Amino acid sequence: MKPSSRTRSLRSTLLAGAVAASAVLAVTAPGVQAKPKPPKPPKDQSVPVRLLALNDFHGNLEPPTGSSGRMVDEAGNTVDAGGAAYIAAWMDRMSNKNTLKVAQGDLIGATPLISAAYHDEPSVEFLGNVGITVSSVGNHEFDEGYGELKRIMKGGSHPVDGPSPAGKWKGAKYSYIGANVFLEDGTALPNLPGMEILKKIDKKRLSALVRQYGVPALPPIAVRKVNGQEIGFIGAVTETTPTIVTASGIAGLKFGGVVKSAEFGSKLLKELGVDAQVLLVHEGDNVLTGRSPDSCSTTTDPDGSAGAGTEIAAKADPEIDLILSGHSHQAYICTVKDPSGNPRLYSQGGSFGRVISQVDLKISKKTGEIDRSSVTIDNQIVTRDIPAHAKTAAFVQTWKDRVADVANKPVGSITADLTRATTPSGETTLGNLIADAQLAATKGEGGAQIALMNPGGVRADLPYEPDGGVVTYGEAFAVQPFNNLMQVVTLTGAQLDALLEQQWTASRTAVLLPSASLTYTATLANPFGERVSGIRIDGVAVDPAGTYRVAANNFLVGGGDAFSVFTQGTNLWSGPLDLDAFTAYLTANSPVAPPATDRITLG
Repeated sequence: MKPSSRTRSLRSTLLAGAVAASAVLAVTAPGVQAKPKPPKPPKDQSVPVRLLALNDFHGNLEPPTGSSGRMVDEAGNTVDAGGAAYIAAWMDRMSNKNTLKVAQGDLIGATPLISAAYHDEPSVEFLGNVGITVSSVGNHEFDEGYGELKRIMKGGSHPVDGPSPAGKWKGAKYSYIGANVFLEDGTALPNLPGMEILKKIDKKRLSALVRQYGVPALPPIAVRKVNGQEIGFIGAVTETTPTIVTASGIAGLKFGGVVKSAEFGSKLLKELGVDAQVLLVHEGDNVLTGRSPDSCSTTTDPDGSAGAGTEIAAKADPEIDLILSGHSHQAYICTVKDPSGNPRLYSQGGSFGRVISQVDLKISKKTGEIDRSSVTIDNQIVTRDIPAHAKTAAFVQTWKDRVADVANKPVGSITADLTRATTPSGETTLGNLIADAQLAATKGEGGAQIALMNPGGVRADLPYEPDGGVVTYGEAFAVQPFNNLMQVVTLTGAQLDALLEQQWTASRTAVLLPSASLTYTATLANPFGERVSGIRIDGVAVDPAGTYRVAANNFLVGGGDAFSVFTQGTNLWSGPLDLDAFTAYLTANSPVAPPATDRITLG
C-alpha cells in the first residue's frame, strides 16, 4: 500500500534534517575535510599516425620463388615471404584507424609475366585495392617511358595492345610523386592526378620555386589527413635513373639531385602550412648479409664513402622528419643526424613484397609537427604462415588463368641448371648463353661480331628441375623481362678496349657477359683503366684502329649502367627484342647445355 501524504511529509522532514546535520558536521567538526575531486587528466595534444610502407614490389603478385621469396627474420631464421594475398592479409592485421599506406617506388617494371603481359595494370590495381595512397616513382616506373607512366596514372587503354581482359584501364588509385623529376623544356605543369595540389600555393611563390628548381614532370608532393591532422609526403627517385633506364624511357625528362629536390618538396609543403614531412625516396644502401631486418646493417660503398641512401638521409632538409627508402632491395632501420644535428630515422623494407615497414608516430595538434621521439619502425616480414587474403588470392588466380596459355608454352630445353652464379672472372652460365643468343640474332642483318650482356638484366635462373629441363615462355620471360631491343653499333678497337675498362671503377664492378666470339685477359691487380689486354674476336687480335660490330640491348647502347663508350658507336642497327632473341635461340638449339665460362682470363 502507498504511504499517506502525512507519512511522506514526515520522512522528507527527517531526511532534510539529516542532510543538514551532516553538512554542519563536515564544516564544523575539527580535523574533518571534504574529499577533493581528482584532477582531470590532460588532453592528449597529439594525433597518432601509423604508416605501412612497401618498396620495390616489382609486380610479384604470386609468391616469389627461390632466394627472391625468402627473408632472414629477427631471430636469424630464413623464412618464406611475399605474395599479394599475404601482403593484403598482413596489412589487414597491421592496420588501425590511424593508418596510411605508402610506397617507395619500383612497384612496377621488371615484373613477372602475370603482370608484365598486361603492362602492369594488375599490379597497380592490386596496390590500389590494398590501400596504397601515395608512392614515389622508382627508376623502373620509367621502363616503358614517361608517356606510359602518365597512362598508368591517368587511365586509358594501352596505345598498341589496347585494353586488357579486365577492360579499359581506369588509372591508379594512388598518387605517384617525384620532386626531382623535371621537364627538360617545360613551361607549364602537366595535367596529371595529384598535380592539383600545387594550385593551392600562391602563384607568385610557386613561380619563384619553379624558376629555382625546375618544372615538375610529376606531382612533387602529396598531403594526406589522419584524424584531421595533415601529413606531407615528398617523392624522389635515384639520381642514377638516366644511366639505368633506356634513353627512350626518360626522353624529355631531367633528374635533379635528391637532396636539393627534397628541399624543393619541403618548401612546397611549408607553403601549404604542412609541417609533418616524410621523404619517400627510391634510393638506398647495401647491407651486411644475414642480419635482422630491424637492425642497422648498412655498409659503405666500395670506395669507403657512405651509401647513397645514408648520405641522403643525413643531408636532406632538416624540416623532413622521417625518410623511407628503396631501390637497393635491402631491409634495415637506422638513425642518422640531420643537418641540424637532430636524430632522424631512416629505413627500407627489402623487396618483392617480402617486408612491410610499420611506422608509428605522433603529430602535435598545436604545432602540426612530428614528434621525432615518438617515431618507431618495425620491419614486419610478410610470412606465409597466416591465412591468405581470400579476395586477393582470387584476384591473383584470375590473372594467372588469363596469362596461362602464354606462360606455359614450351620454347626449348636445357641439359642442366643455368644460373646467375658468378665465377671469379665475373661470368655466369646463363649470362654467357644470353650473349650467345644475342649474337645469333644480330650477326646476320646487323653484322654483329660480338655481343655483350649486362648482368643486371638477367633477372632469374633457369633450373633443370622440376620439369626435366623444359623451358617455358614464362620462365624465359622471368629471365629477360625488360623487352629491350637488340641493337648493333660500330666501335673501334680502341673504343672496345675503353668500354671493357669501364667494367671496373672505384665504386663498382659490373662485368659484361661476353659471347663466345670475344675473349680477353683481365688483370685486376692493375690500376683502373689498365686492366684489359689480349682482346680477340674469333681468335684474332683486335686492332685499336680497326672497326668492329658490337651487339647489346638498347639499354646498354644508350650508355646504361655507366657504359658511356657505347654512346660513341656509329651505324646503329636495331633488331628483335632481347626476349625474342633468347627464346629463338633456345628453340633452335635445344637441348642447350651450360656454356663454358672461360671467355675472360684472369691475369
